[in-house]
Amino acid sequence: MAAAFSFTTILLLLLSLLQQIIHGHGCDFYQGNWVYDSSCSLYTTSKDCPFIEKEFDCQRNGRPDNDYLKYTWQPTGCNLPRFNGEDFLQRFRGKSIMFVGDSLGLNQWQSLTCMLHKAVPNATYKLTRTGGLSTFIFPRYNTKVMFSRNAFLVDIVQTSAGRVLKLGSIESGKLWEQNDVLIFNSWHWWLHTGRKQPWDFIEIGDEMIKDMDRLLAYEKALNTWANWVENNIDPTKTEVFFQGVSPDHAK
Repeated sequence: MAAAFSFTTILLLLLSLLQQIIHGHGCDFYQGNWVYDSSCSLYTTSKDCPFIEKEFDCQRNGRPDNDYLKYTWQPTGCNLPRFNGEDFLQRFRGKSIMFVGDSLGLNQWQSLTCMLHKAVPNATYKLTRTGGLSTFIFPRYNTKVMFSRNAFLVDIVQTSAGRVLKLGSIESGKLWEQNDVLIFNSWHWWLHTGRKQPWDFIEIGDEMIKDMDRLLAYEKALNTWANWVENNIDPTKTEVFFQGVSPDHAK
């Protein structure tokens, strides 16, 4: 299920980016409907994408139908061109795309790399994972597609008192600089408690607290992130996208 959702999301996201930047169209790509298209499946199984993570391989995990692979986004006022992976790589030659966030960003990163590999199956690729950073490179095109796992965007640091979620700090942002496209998401992990909560304390200003209203904490962290983008990203060189609440995590 996850791979299908990420495929459609990244297709909409990046094709709208291409249309707006390269073609200069004024269509609102975010208004429209999902429509069934029997010819739109761009990758399906681990045969098409040998590096797909087993959690995202719906067919190998036993899903009996494949209709979920056949839906595409149809904007109300215009048509999106069919995704062309080789053309995409040519347009993004020498550029870097980075997803930053939780498993939703991982999903999107995985889907885009699978779509590109399926489009140019004979092209050499390099896939490396170092800590929370995954990097997929097509040397022929000098194109990088990266994923940085960072569920909160702001920092979590280990101290003598425990793990501290710092709502006003983004030291990890150094990794995001110098990319041509940045695609952020953060939401799901803000509501976790108990064993799934990856921090022990929250730092807000000069105060250290055990917990607070999670939506307020989320708001403060996003303000810190927005200020970081404003102060560190040149909008003439880097496109920035943000996705908050994902439909599959809303409940």
